[in-house]
Formats: sequence, structure tokens, C-alpha cells
Amino acid sequence: MNRIVVVYESKYGYTKRYAEWLGEALSCPVFERKAFRPRNLSKYETVIYGGGIYAGVISGIQFLRRNETLLSEKKVLLFTCGLADPDNPDNISNIRSFVEKAFSGKIPEQIRLFHLRGGMDYSRLTFVHRSMMSILRKMLLKKADSERSWEGRQILEAYGQCLDFTDRKSIRPLVEYTGCESSFCGSHFRSLRAPQ
Repeated sequence: MNRIVVVYESKYGYTKRYAEWLGEALSCPVFERKAFRPRNLSKYETVIYGGGIYAGVISGIQFLRRNETLLSEKKVLLFTCGLADPDNPDNISNIRSFVEKAFSGKIPEQIRLFHLRGGMDYSRLTFVHRSMMSILRKMLLKKADSERSWEGRQILEAYGQCLDFTDRKSIRPLVEYTGCESSFCGSHFRSLRAPQ
């Protein structure tokens, strides 16, 4: 089996949850970005990095940028985590542009991008993030209901409360892309598949 590691940065816990689920499904180590030393990248063939999206910036993306040379011969999977629905092509296009911007216009060839849907607990937001959500809410309220996206309506309905869209099944494409074929992964695939 490929030697795989998961590294993540999480502000509110949703990215961490996905990172831990990936670690379980792939039977591999999981590290918070601050606790992982880049020199240890040499031990792994596949590096999975996860970061939340905040106002168009991927949390901790500098980890990949600063270590491009060390990662150049590795399979790199980047998963972003945020409120955006990954089934909406416009959202994926926006996320891709955030990643391109982080890499000055061109995503390195070996990076494969995945987006996982996270959540938001208003009671835990920092002052800056709370202010951003307040501005977003005001913008959404100015639109007619018919002009609001499904996500916009969700944000308005849950404003000041908690939204949690995390779903363990959504890691399946990422797990499959690693090429993991161990019996451990096989048993987890059964639990990740939708009931038949």
C-alpha cells in the first residue's frame, strides 16, 4: 500500500473531522499542520492536505506552496472544506480559482483538488468571521427570494445558529483516488457506500 499522510489546518473543527475520517479510512497518520515537520514529507508517497475556505482563502495553503519542491514527485490531494455545495459547478469553479490564486495562477500538475462540505457554528465564529457573515446576510436580504441561491437561503434560515453539512460518505472519491486497496479500506468502503 502507498505510504499516505494527512495534514490539515482547521479553525472550527469541520476540516479536522474530515482529516480524521480520512486517517481512519486509509489507516494512515493524521497531523495538524503546525505539528508536522516538512522534512518528514520524504517518508510518504501520497500527501493529503486539508484546509477550510474563509473569504476565498484556503487555510494553511502556504504549507503546499512553501514545500513545492519536496512535493514535486509525490501524489498530492488537496481537500478544501467550506459551506459551498460541491454539486454546484459555479462553486467548484470559484474554489478552483481560489487555489489558482494561491499558486499565482497555475495549480501544480500533481495536485488533485476535492471539495468537502463543512459547516458553521455562529457561536464559535471569530469577530472577523462574524462580521463577514453579517455583511453576507445584508447582501442576501437585499435580493428577492427568487434570486437567492439554495445556499443563500440556507444561510439566512440558519443565521445565528449552527449549520453542519459534514458527511463521511463524501470522502469516498478522495479515498478511491489514493488507490488504497487494503482490506481495511475495503471494509470502510462498505460503510461509505449508500445503502442499496
